Amino acid sequence: MTLSIVIMAAGKGTRMKSSRPKVLHKLAGRPMLSHVIGTTQTLGADKLIVITGHGADEVEQTMRKAFVQAPLAFARQEPQLGTGHAVQQAVPQLPDEGTTLILNGDVPLIEAATAKALVDACGGERLALLTVVLQDPTGYGRIVRDQATEDAQPTVKAIVEHKDASESQRAIREVYTGMMAAPTRWLKQALAGLRNDNAQGEYYLTDVVARAVLDGVPVVAAHPRDETEVLGVNSPAQLSDLERRHQRAQAERLMEQGVRLADPARFDLRGTLTCGRDVDIDVNCIFEGDVSLGDEVRIGANCVIRNARIKAGAVIHPFTHIDGDKDGATVGECALIGPFARLRPGAQLGPEVHIGNFVEVKNSTLARGAKANHLAYLGDATVGERVNYGAGSITANYDGANKHRTVIGDDVHVGSNCVLIAPITVGEGATIGGGSTLSKDAPAGQLTVARTKPVSLAGWKRPVKQPT
Repeated sequence: MTLSIVIMAAGKGTRMKSSRPKVLHKLAGRPMLSHVIGTTQTLGADKLIVITGHGADEVEQTMRKAFVQAPLAFARQEPQLGTGHAVQQAVPQLPDEGTTLILNGDVPLIEAATAKALVDACGGERLALLTVVLQDPTGYGRIVRDQATEDAQPTVKAIVEHKDASESQRAIREVYTGMMAAPTRWLKQALAGLRNDNAQGEYYLTDVVARAVLDGVPVVAAHPRDETEVLGVNSPAQLSDLERRHQRAQAERLMEQGVRLADPARFDLRGTLTCGRDVDIDVNCIFEGDVSLGDEVRIGANCVIRNARIKAGAVIHPFTHIDGDKDGATVGECALIGPFARLRPGAQLGPEVHIGNFVEVKNSTLARGAKANHLAYLGDATVGERVNYGAGSITANYDGANKHRTVIGDDVHVGSNCVLIAPITVGEGATIGGGSTLSKDAPAGQLTVARTKPVSLAGWKRPVKQPT
């Protein structure tokens, strides 16, 4: 059966008080619309059409970049004349056969199982509505049903928008979530017959329910596992509430797997987090991108960790910032990091490495047992085993145009307040005296103490960046 998916994402969202398109506001680190499109990837759709309007160029560019492999197409709704009008814009791209699933770009937490259940309820023959019972249904279209009989349950006969509902209808707590599945051929005909004679002067998608009743198309309802799946976002307060609901659900899933969270209300996951056994995570930690924590890893309070692999037994002390970005970052077994440490992209730390307070590591490899415990910088460096790197020391890896590498052999001791001007190699077992500035290789096994004499900058020219 052919499956087409239409996602409505044209609204401006004036209550968000922002010039940014509403569907690009982020939930758990990703645009709301990205969550919806990501959910559809498991459904095997033949067509995926996003209806854009406000900020269309930005929305389309962002989604094309994020979903390169998806069968993604766009249709513009300009001006925005209602939900029915929005779906009408997709009609020229819809086939005549199969089922069309309609989702909302500002309802980000819809689950794939719920979307599939809606498609299955349609079966290519019925109009299937996703409905939910809410304690406070204000703002939602109400599900109006026939009276039950001895032979049958009450059937859906109409959806009445909140603004058009009577007092008795507003007392109904079963509401339409804005999502439905319908036979595509019939849906096209129903959309063509929509009228805008209502309080808003808009073309309501919900009016297709009354058309289905007239046409004898069965109207059925499917329901989500939890109301959080179908909550939309129209204001910063609603976005914040949905964020906390989502984060709590993620925290509970991790705790069910055995992860110990000091306070699940103060935990944020904005990507994927894989944990081994006996992992402890303190409060106010943020995980972004793809993060894995090995067995018995300890994460201190107020850490931010992104795109990193932290191996078994490592301890990340409080206020540490690890950002692997595209290159990733690795912390070896039983390493000690922080507090107040920063690991940047390409930091590859071996077993039992110590990176202490106010130490920054970028694009560098540190072998087993290497230590940089205080106030230091290692950039574009290869550091051997058991190296002790003194407080206040740095690798001067950038000459103003190009990056250069520093190589430090095993068992080297670098004193405090040293500057190693790359490219440079420090031989195994060497000792660099405190306060030294080296611009030449240091021999293995020897003590090197070097001072820089005053240099005139007359005639100096900035180096030319070499092609890479």
